[in-house]
Amino acid sequence: MGADPQGPSLVACPHCDTLHERVELTPRGRALCACCGANLYRRGVLDLNGWTAMSLAALAVFVIAQGFPIVSLSLQGRGVSVTYWEALLYIWDQGDWLLSIMTGLFGFWFPLLKIVLTLWAVRCISTGRIPGDFTLGMRLLRALTPWSMAPVLVLAIFVAIVKFAGMAALTVEPGMLGFFLLSFFLTGLGRLNAFELWDHAERAGLVETSGAHGSDLACHACGCVQGACASGRCRRCGARLHRRRQNITARVWALALAAAVVYVPANILPIMRIESILGASDHTILGGVVELWRLGSWDLALIVFVASVVVPITKLLALAVLMLLRQPRGARVQRQRTRMYEMVEFIGQWSMLDVFVVVLMGAMANFPGLTRILPGPGALSFGVVVILTMWATMSYDPRLGWDKLRSGDR
Repeated sequence: MGADPQGPSLVACPHCDTLHERVELTPRGRALCACCGANLYRRGVLDLNGWTAMSLAALAVFVIAQGFPIVSLSLQGRGVSVTYWEALLYIWDQGDWLLSIMTGLFGFWFPLLKIVLTLWAVRCISTGRIPGDFTLGMRLLRALTPWSMAPVLVLAIFVAIVKFAGMAALTVEPGMLGFFLLSFFLTGLGRLNAFELWDHAERAGLVETSGAHGSDLACHACGCVQGACASGRCRRCGARLHRRRQNITARVWALALAAAVVYVPANILPIMRIESILGASDHTILGGVVELWRLGSWDLALIVFVASVVVPITKLLALAVLMLLRQPRGARVQRQRTRMYEMVEFIGQWSMLDVFVVVLMGAMANFPGLTRILPGPGALSFGVVVILTMWATMSYDPRLGWDKLRSGDR
């Protein structure tokens, strides 16, 4: 459906539902919500051709990162070269197939799909043709973007390299550079999310203008503001319309409590087991932090401690605060709660750091007869904690607090 030329394009704030008229921004500019201060949209320096070039570059770098060894190690005349895919296969062969699937999705398949879908969508808009499956592609892009964890994987590679630096002769390979560049490209592509792509299509006159048929509610899938219709589906993308998410309280509490329960064994049980000719030893998350500190890498020890201990606890406590303190206390307090929710959203995926480290170290220490590293039960438990806390955050709806404030509920 083409864009309606009459009337301004409307934008609904995803955090408080305030409607705004879309205005043109200068390069590197961004529009903030007048009510809660949340970021509505931004304008970068790249046009569609620039985004195409960045997507192609990201795809090329992805091939280098995943196809070439990350590091090569040598120990007592034996050598091993490690790619990320080989690390996943090693963990699979050890019987930890759930851990292999989880880290394979977060570190390989989801980043790849994010790049491919972004490139495909940009090319569709550039050529002026929106295919019938464009809606499905944008829904998939929106769903998998929070789970694309290439930057976390890059930090995990650095941590694993530091841990092995004094144990074996280590050589950095092209895959390391590929992952380093990939994290930058994916961070850049993160600014071109599904909502931004819908906006590009709207400005090109390829889809319906947001707000052209009323302003009762906004579609959660494409952001199109519209009036209620008999079909109950979005006029632009066909997604089912709803004013607010259902059963939020029960869902968020269930997920947060489940994460808190699983977090206990994730810290008590060993996250990995090291076997060598001198014997075997189990290591927990805090044990890994202490080891990094003793190696002199206090900066990485601090990063791992924050990502693996501080971040999960902060997410759980913040969600509990947001759920318990739901009575309105004025616009200023509600803005503070919105900032808290944004913080929880931002830090969500970084807790996966230690899980990636275990997977990488397992492949890097694969010297039969000399040493090997096996994932412990704590690794999978910690991965489940990350998934549950991220899911709980996504289930929470910050607009409910603003609804109560506007209705004068005390």
